[in-house]
Amino acid sequence: MRNLLGGKGANLAEMSSIGLPVPPGFTITTQVCTYYYDHDESYPDDLEDQVSKAVKALEGSMGAGFGDKSNPLLVSVRSGARVSMPGMMDTVLNLGLNDETVAGLAAKSGDERFAWDSYRRFIQMYGDVVLGIPHHEFEDILEQHKRDENISLDTDVTAAGWKDLVGAYKDLVKQELGHSFPQDVNEQLWGAVSAVFKSWQTARAVAYRRIHEIPESWGTAVNIQCMVFGNMGEDCATGVAFTRDPSTGENYFYGEYLINAQGEDVVAGIRTPQSLSLRGREKDGGVLPSMEETMPEVYKQLCDVRLTLEKHYSDMQDIEFTVQQGTLYMLQTRTGKRTTAAALRIAVEMVKEGLISKEEGLLRIEPGEAGK
Repeated sequence: MRNLLGGKGANLAEMSSIGLPVPPGFTITTQVCTYYYDHDESYPDDLEDQVSKAVKALEGSMGAGFGDKSNPLLVSVRSGARVSMPGMMDTVLNLGLNDETVAGLAAKSGDERFAWDSYRRFIQMYGDVVLGIPHHEFEDILEQHKRDENISLDTDVTAAGWKDLVGAYKDLVKQELGHSFPQDVNEQLWGAVSAVFKSWQTARAVAYRRIHEIPESWGTAVNIQCMVFGNMGEDCATGVAFTRDPSTGENYFYGEYLINAQGEDVVAGIRTPQSLSLRGREKDGGVLPSMEETMPEVYKQLCDVRLTLEKHYSDMQDIEFTVQQGTLYMLQTRTGKRTTAAALRIAVEMVKEGLISKEEGLLRIEPGEAGK
């Protein structure tokens, strides 16, 4: 159902159907995106009611309430066209936080610092990708705070520091836009949904579609999913990985993770990620311990997921995951991009492993790449 659910939504549904640990969620289909542009950027009459019912179902699954002051449900919002393409909206995490629910998250988690860190991340992401305030303006405020406090890492910022930064971020939003950061969680949600659909027509996305002959009518889907947290403490982590080395094709778990972090931290360059496997650490000459060493039980679960995904999809996968208080959650899987050399090695070895036929292996090598 990739055409309807988009690649991300289809793969999340597929992982759920084969028993992998995926946080509850739902997808607004690509057909709604098409309707949105065919009807002057408006929604079908019954969409609001359907989304409301879907959110109620998430509340039931998580035992939390969307906008509840004492036990808030938080969600992520992601775009997901049927083919991966640049120019689409970046992910928004922690949606559902406001000046009241942040106190509920602090009480529920027992960690005030985590709650206010999550709130400032939400304002920064939402402010950038939904409200259109450049990311660097938030980063400048954060860097100034660290200079003032004579600290170098985000992880050194205290709960009081994050609280002060939330105030500064909200001041920035009001200064830039002339109105306050939205406190109504439903306004937050629909703002993010609209931003996903609007990103389908950004100049970069339109140019990419033109070059690659992707029809405008395909549209993009919106994936709304319950939040799980990799930044709740030292028994939490987030990471990205390939089920094989995408550069060489070697059959080992290739990836990176960070303890006590959220997804964007791994790719932002703020902290140095650690290798997933001991083999990866040895190859990279890393000095920091691998997940195989620091979280052996979770790593073993992740290895089982790796084998399940390769067997199911019969191809190398590119995955994202989060560990919340020792529990593993899968956030994404997709066919992994690879070099020509890796494609050849993976095809040959998967034939030998019985995952694919010889004929399928031959088809895995693009004709234009074969001579390289």
